[in-house]
Amino acid sequence: MRKLGGKVGSNCRFIGEISFGSEPYLIKIGNNVSITSSHFVNHDGGVWVFRRDFPEIDVIKPIDIGDNVFIGSHCIIMPGVTIGSNVVVGAGSIITKSLDSNGVYAGVPAKYIKSIDDYKQSSLENNLKTKGSPTKKSYLINHYKIK
Repeated sequence: MRKLGGKVGSNCRFIGEISFGSEPYLIKIGNNVSITSSHFVNHDGGVWVFRRDFPEIDVIKPIDIGDNVFIGSHCIIMPGVTIGSNVVVGAGSIITKSLDSNGVYAGVPAKYIKSIDDYKQSSLENNLKTKGSPTKKSYLINHYKIK
């Protein structure tokens, strides 16, 4: 991403296939951001239908992602979107409008689901405490009664 001219903060991870579109230099990603197999779109390709009458038409906008953001697998981030800080975006979401900080969003188009504090509370209630455990596999098989 940096080689393409985009700005990326520290402690970020990109997992899987990430497409930064045709204007990656217009993308800014904050610190502590995780993105899995997603696609950034900086331009409105639909203006193609006007090119005969307006050969130079281009609608292009930047994308800005705040700090401490998780973007689930196979999301599409559309032109001009700002994603605030402390945000979780559910897998398969299409982000067509800016997302405020401190929230969980999902859907097509992405909509507010709950506050980040409510998400934290439900995550803590469902915490299995297996991260980094050498016995994680056997624990999960036993816990979910998998035969």
